[in-house]
Amino acid sequence: MELIADILLIGAALAATVYCIVLSRRLRRFTDLEKGVGGAIAMLSGQVDDMTRTLEVAQASAIGSTETLNELTGKAENAARRLELLVAAMHDLPDPESAAGNNRREPPPETAMQPEESEAAEPLFLSKRARLGTAAE
Repeated sequence: MELIADILLIGAALAATVYCIVLSRRLRRFTDLEKGVGGAIAMLSGQVDDMTRTLEVAQASAIGSTETLNELTGKAENAARRLELLVAAMHDLPDPESAAGNNRREPPPETAMQPEESEAAEPLFLSKRARLGTAAE
């Protein structure tokens, strides 16, 4: 029985030794500056620096765009005010239909203009020529 206990104790010691060797190798790779976590941290630090510079450029661009947008918004508000004044001024003008109705002259009654019998057969645009032709003769 002691022999079996010794064999099991030696097997456990060998398993613990192998396990410690595996952990040691993993820990060495984990802390390696080129391939392990150290390398990952160095790479992430470089990326953070790049992102910080990119963010500063983006912020400067956003500030410039904001200033331009504020300027254009101010111009648009001024134009809107002027348009509102023009529309308000248009409401003060008389309606074109009522203004045209007041300025219209009533045509003379049909009975006042009776064409002569010779002109009645001719078209309207030829009747003036015919009168001019008879006057010249």
